[in-house]
Amino acid sequence: MKKTVAKKAAPVKATAAVKESPILKEVKQLYGFMQDNNIDTIEYDQKGLYLRLVKAKPAVVPVPVNLGGAVAASGASAAAGVQQEQYKDVIKSSLTGIFFRGSTPSAPPFAKEGARVNKGDVICLIEAMKVFNEVRAEFPCIIKKVLVENGKPVKQGEALFAFERV
Repeated sequence: MKKTVAKKAAPVKATAAVKESPILKEVKQLYGFMQDNNIDTIEYDQKGLYLRLVKAKPAVVPVPVNLGGAVAASGASAAAGVQQEQYKDVIKSSLTGIFFRGSTPSAPPFAKEGARVNKGDVICLIEAMKVFNEVRAEFPCIIKKVLVENGKPVKQGEALFAFERV
């Protein structure tokens, strides 16, 4: 009985250059124009071809808020631990990311010190991996103190706000 051995085929090399279609060239030019000029949306309608290119915005995802009484500083920085110990009731970050008080740097903050917030109100954003996560109040309360500076990193479990239930 004769034994047969299968030979591996040699990889195929592209010998002819792949031609780029005129439509693809147009799309690439439009995309480059959008990038160069910081344009969010562009529409193109010519020769029976209609295109609408839109830059994706960062997604905003609601995130549950950790609410609790006195909290130990496990995993959080020592400074955050001191802040947490000063206040009986705190709203903690449920994930690690960058803390934002408002929707943009020039926008007013969602929740100010002394402000009353209702259940479901957005009180801040935490950016994690280019996704802006909304932090919402789980019940009506008054914000006593904002414990984190705008634009600063926070760790999961770190106190963000001191509050008083209403």
